[in-house]
Amino acid sequence: MAALRAQASEQLSQSIAADRARLGPASQQELGRSIVLELIDSALADEVNAGGMAWTIAHQDAMARAVFDALFRLGRLQPLVDDDRVENIIITGHDRVMLELIDGSLTRGTAVADSDEELIDFLVFLASRSEVNARGFSEAQPKLHLRLDGGARLAAAAWVTPRPSVVIRRHRLMSITLDELVDRDMLSPVAASFLRAAVRARKSIVVSGSQGAGKTTLVRALCAEIDPLEAIGTFETEYELHLHELDRHEVVHAWEARPGSGERSLDGRQAGEFTLDEALVDSFRFNLSRQIVGEVRGREIWAMIKAMESGTGSISTTHASDAVAAVRKLVTCAMEAGPHVTHGLATSKLAATIDLIVHLDLRTTASDGASHRHRQIAEIIAIEPGERDTGYATTHVFTPDRNGRAAPAVLPDAYRSLAADGFDLSGFLAQQDARS
Repeated sequence: MAALRAQASEQLSQSIAADRARLGPASQQELGRSIVLELIDSALADEVNAGGMAWTIAHQDAMARAVFDALFRLGRLQPLVDDDRVENIIITGHDRVMLELIDGSLTRGTAVADSDEELIDFLVFLASRSEVNARGFSEAQPKLHLRLDGGARLAAAAWVTPRPSVVIRRHRLMSITLDELVDRDMLSPVAASFLRAAVRARKSIVVSGSQGAGKTTLVRALCAEIDPLEAIGTFETEYELHLHELDRHEVVHAWEARPGSGERSLDGRQAGEFTLDEALVDSFRFNLSRQIVGEVRGREIWAMIKAMESGTGSISTTHASDAVAAVRKLVTCAMEAGPHVTHGLATSKLAATIDLIVHLDLRTTASDGASHRHRQIAEIIAIEPGERDTGYATTHVFTPDRNGRAAPAVLPDAYRSLAADGFDLSGFLAQQDARS
């Protein structure tokens, strides 16, 4: 199958290159299907001429489907990605596959290749086949981050790990609102009204939490509160928000970074590299109303800061154990830009640009032999410049109640004005009094 996929890929590439009109995706797939069927017929004839057994119709169909899936889809990974019960696919070798289901339970999956070498070969092919944002995956570039069709995200590593390691995360909740998250018991109606008003008032928000806590889902819900007529720009290392595909807003310009390839030049850049910082600078000519910078793991922090400094009401995410830890994490990220970024500069920039940090908590419990996973907003803190030791001051607007869900605590006077944007101030004060 791998050999047939390689032959089909080569023939398809040659056919597309010869077509000056450049075939669209649907036409490419039709052409690919005909190439695959011809190769199957040829392989069958070779098998029979060599004295082998003729393939059954069922075997021919299965082989054609497998080659087509490997060429245009995800090969043997495709059935796992298509399974609505699966949230994460965890691979630590071609035959070591674990499936994390939506209830948090783990189950073993079938092998996704016949060998580790075949799995790596398919990942290399998968990384290179994109026409608009192909990515390298080799011994010189042993890590891979890739957006898959349908919105899933793939992360892979090889050559620097004992066996190829792959994690595929599926995004199940694409079109989501704060009210729907309230229905899912992820936050209270009062907390939802506060966040809704904060978005409308153009507060800059960072969503923090552990891996899989639902940060991207919450950002989509927050963005759903932006007026449909506002022009939005999104800036991501790999597309995850997919606001440009949800048809909720009339104008969404979506930028995706490109890592580049080949040797680095004297300035440290690879050919074809396109950074989020460059995208953000370009975006100031696009008459945007909002600039949404996706996940911040390192130097993306400066794109986030620039977006927030523009006062458009930006939203980003980061990994952290709690809301205050998220501030410390972002300071560290900012300082990774080089020795010219001091701790004082990083803290002052963040304190001046971030308004709120919303922290998500992920809990997995087991009962009657089954796992249950629950995500909820645990904290919302407000940040402002202050305190000499840290360079910033925090106010816990919402803190965890006895069930771990965000409940009213201390409301800074400046946030009372959010009532004009729909914040349920009376509800907040009533619940605040009930807790005290």
